[in-house]
Formats: sequence, C-alpha cells, structure tokens
Amino acid sequence: MRGIWLVAVLVTLAACGTESAATAPSTPSTPSAAPTRYQADGTVLANAEHGPQLCAAVATSLPPQCGGPDIVGWDWNAVEHSARNGVRWGEYHVVGTWDGGRLTLTEPPRPAKRHDAPGDKPDFSTPCPKPAGGWRPVDPAKATREAMAAAIARAEQLPGYAGSWLDQGYLKEIDGFDPDDPRSVERHANDAERLVLNLRFTGDPAVHEPAIREVWGGALCLSRAQRTTAELRALQERAQEEIKGATSVWADGRAGYVKVGVWVVTPELQREVDAKYGKGLVVLEGFLRPVGP
Repeated sequence: MRGIWLVAVLVTLAACGTESAATAPSTPSTPSAAPTRYQADGTVLANAEHGPQLCAAVATSLPPQCGGPDIVGWDWNAVEHSARNGVRWGEYHVVGTWDGGRLTLTEPPRPAKRHDAPGDKPDFSTPCPKPAGGWRPVDPAKATREAMAAAIARAEQLPGYAGSWLDQGYLKEIDGFDPDDPRSVERHANDAERLVLNLRFTGDPAVHEPAIREVWGGALCLSRAQRTTAELRALQERAQEEIKGATSVWADGRAGYVKVGVWVVTPELQREVDAKYGKGLVVLEGFLRPVGP
C-alpha cells in the first residue's frame, strides 16, 4: 500500500534487497523449431553508450538511467517516446524471442500495461485466528505508534526473530479510503488502535509474548517461522553473489524465502537453484514471461 510509512519500515528484509541493471543474462532458452515468445512491461531506453535496451530497474533522474538486454528490431520512429540530452525512453509492452542475451521483437511494441495482478500484491494478512469480538487492544494506553516501534525493536533482539509486518485490513472498511491519496493515508493508515502487529519467530513464538506485552498493548499475532531473519539475510547475500545476471535479490521474511529476479526463468534453472540452495529456499521470478497460447 503506497504511502504508508511504517509498513515500509517494518518489512525489514524486503528493504534489504538490491537491484542492478544486468546486461548479460546467463540463461539462454533451449533452441527449438518454434522458439518460445516472451513478454514484459517495462522501460526501454537508449543513450550515447548503448542502443535500445529493456530495463528491470530505472534510476529516476531526468533523463532516467538504466540498462539491460538489447532489443533487436526496435524503431524509435514507430513509438511515442520521451527524449532529453541524447537519451530516448518510454514504457512499453514488448513481445519477442529470447536468445539468452537479447530480445528480438516479434510484434510491434504497445503501451505498457499498468494493472496489478492479484498475485503481485504483498500479503499482509494475519495468520492467527481472529479472537472472539475481533482484533482490539488489550491495553489502549500502550496502543500507540511509539509503543509499536518499541515492540518491534524488542522483538528484533529476541532469539529466533524472523520478521514483522502490519495487518491494516481495517482500511477496507473505511468508506472513501484511497491508498493513492496522501491525505487519505495520513488520516486513516497506521492507526495503532485498529491494526494488528504481526511478529514471527522460530520455535515457540508464544514464549516471547510477555516481553512484547511489556511495551505493546495493541492487537498482536505471534506466528512461527522456519528461518530467522539472520538466516534469510545470509542466504540473500549468498544468492546475490552467486546467481549471475540477477536483476534483483531480496528476502521475504513473511514467506520465508529469498526471491531472485532474473530475465527468464526456465525449469532447468529453477532445478539448478533448488539443488544448490535447497528446494523452495530461493525462488526465481522472471522479468520476461512466456506468452500464453
């Protein structure tokens, strides 16, 4: 949910991810009589150093800066675009074949699609069952933003800490709430008396409740994780160093795995990653997606 300051602070592992503009992805598609076509929505940019390239991450300067695989068959005269100081760029939906380092267009580019698929949205729901009477503070005097920050800081020092997030499902019940309106966010979001503070630990999370309740009186869910924050961070750093051609690497504390962005995911590459790191510990996400039938 954009504009909610505390969510970005609390989902600490996601903020540890890094992005890079890799130019030479390392996973070619398997040659076949009918090459797989891939699609993506993103920025295409050309400057004095390189021709049209597809970008997974963009530096928001003016003009913007980014790089990635070359796009074969691109014609700036055929698309609307911006231009400044010798840089041309725009956002497009592109379709083409992939040879492991370049995207060759198989149809004209179109304006980028700007809709979020349901699976793309992070899940901040609470895994604990809702108590009788619903989620509510047990001590309203300690249901403040300051108390919440103190509870998270304390949780981070406890053994087995594995992450934290806010469940602000109450916002769905507010008529007229607009997550894209800063005034609406400022007025309604991060209400410490209505949200649920989620803390995750390995082992038995219930043993940490007394320590958390010393400082936090709002709604609280303690749930169990398979890996600690420290373990995920170490795995993230290892994957970042070892997986060549990654466009991004970040740890998802709630899901309990490291996600790595690459240009194309193949079953062979995912099997290789599973064998190296353990099945399900490092999940690949392709920027270029196969075109369906």
